[in-house]
Order: sequence, then structure tokens, then C-alpha cells
Amino acid sequence: METLFSTNAVHPRDRFDYWHSVACRNLIAHDSKPECRYSFQAEMQSGSLAELGLVRFESSPMKVFHTRRHCDQMRTDELFVCRLMSGQLVLEQAGREVVMEAGDLTLLDPLLPYEGSFSTGAKLLVLKTPRRALEARVGKTADMIIRSMKPIEAEHSLASGFLAMLPDYAGKLGKAATETVKDQTLDLVAISLAKMQERPRPYLSSAKASALMNVRTAIEARLADPRLDAEIVAAAAGVSVRYANALLAQEGTSIARLIQSRRLDRCHRALKDPLQAHRTVTEIAAGWGFSDMTHFGRRFKTAYGVLPSEFRRLKKQK
Repeated sequence: METLFSTNAVHPRDRFDYWHSVACRNLIAHDSKPECRYSFQAEMQSGSLAELGLVRFESSPMKVFHTRRHCDQMRTDELFVCRLMSGQLVLEQAGREVVMEAGDLTLLDPLLPYEGSFSTGAKLLVLKTPRRALEARVGKTADMIIRSMKPIEAEHSLASGFLAMLPDYAGKLGKAATETVKDQTLDLVAISLAKMQERPRPYLSSAKASALMNVRTAIEARLADPRLDAEIVAAAAGVSVRYANALLAQEGTSIARLIQSRRLDRCHRALKDPLQAHRTVTEIAAGWGFSDMTHFGRRFKTAYGVLPSEFRRLKKQK
């Protein structure tokens, strides 16, 4: 783990502002308020395990606020698996609240607003995982966020203990070992989430999970291609169209529907991005593979309740 920041080498008057800028760049954009700015202390370390990110930090008492404005600035689609190492942390998101103690786990969605309150001595480990990698194992996670997973139950204890060891091995394992440990990490998190949901079958087999992730990756990498269809996706993923659709059916979708929903999501994000305000609706839609603007407008309204042009106008008014 690489140390990104420590207040030890920073003048007291600059510590909190410096910390905030580093945390926004390396963890997540947010606003925060320390209990005492002048006596503020903090340290942050980061590492990785294949496509999984690891961030470990500790700080003086403070409150953090990840607002809708910050959500709109997100450029990655990740989920945060949070493990509290020490102290106490209160998190609120989606109308739910958890009070975390040492060893507890919870799932946080950076695409939704949240608030957090860190106590004295709070030390947190955050595992940043691509949403697709975790949802390939557990399905949609909307009902799983901000649920307490305490190590008094065996499944949670196993996942918690395994996550606690990861910082000691980040960047030290060979390529094959890293991939294996990455998969084991996600599988253990999936088991813990399934226990919390009390599902009898927490995740797909490794082979099916791998195939499903390949299908999703193939789609994401080719969304801008207007020729993208089920045959192209299946060929890129190394499976048949029938098998790919069978896997996706377990999540209530299909190749064609997933292509459309992912394209609509990309357009939705672009239309509310102020940095893309100079681009026309047609340009954005075409850039994400839509060749028929009437079809695009109709599908966008079905998904978001308004036409694309109206959506952009409303965003500008706000």
C-alpha cells in the first residue's frame, strides 16, 4: 500500500484542506467538516488487486457529505465495500442508516448521495469494485446497500477477516495469484451479502460468473458501435448467443435490452454533464450507438420520463 497523504508533514493550518483534496481525488468527491480544523490528523494509503481498488484511511472526527452534485460528477461505475478497522462510523444512504463498529462490513453506492460521521480513532478500509463484477455474483444491489454485516455470523466474519488482510498483500502477489485472490475476494463479499439477504444461492458458479462478466465487458467496450448486436457480443465474449441470453435472463434482461439500457445510461449521464453542454442531443446519441433519433427519443422518455431535449433543458434550469 502506498501512502498518499499524512498530516505529519503538513502545517496544521493546511492539514484539513490538503486531506480533503487528496481524498476527493483518490477516493470520492465529497464535502466534509472536521470537528476541529486546527488539530485535524489523517493518513491515507492506497493499493490495488487487479481491477479492485483498496483505500485505507484514518482521521480525526469529521462528517462527510456526498451530495447529488458529487454523484453527477462520478466518472466510474463502482461499488464500495466498507470494512471498519477501528472506532465507530455512522453512514446514511437511501433512507437507511448503519452504525459500524470494528470488523463490520457494509455496501455503499457512490452513485447515490450519502452522509458519514467518523468518530475518534475511526479507521476505514474501502474495497472499490466495478459494479458489474459484484452484480454478476449477487444480481442488482439496490436492496443491499447500507445493511449491517457484523462478524458475529460466520459468513460475515470470514469476509471481514479476509478483507482485513488484503492491504498486506496488495502489489506483492504474482499475476495469477492476484487474479485468484481478486475472485476469492468478490466471492466472499457475495457470500456475505447473500447471508445478509438470506439467499440460499449467493452467486453464480465461477465459470458462469466469468462468462457473464465477459458478456457485460464486451457490451461496455462496444456501446459506441451502431452495428453492435447479440452475435457480435457473444462472439467477443466467447459464448453462444443462446447461452449469453440465458445468463442474462437470470438478471431479468437480455443482450439486446442490456445494450439499450447501457446506451441510455451513457446518454443520460452525458446530457446532464455541464462539460458536454456544447454537444447536441443528436451528437451524444449517435456517439453512443443510436442511429435512429426517433427511436432514441422514445426509449429515453420511457426510461426517464421526459424527452432528451426536455431533460437537458430542465437540468440547465436547475
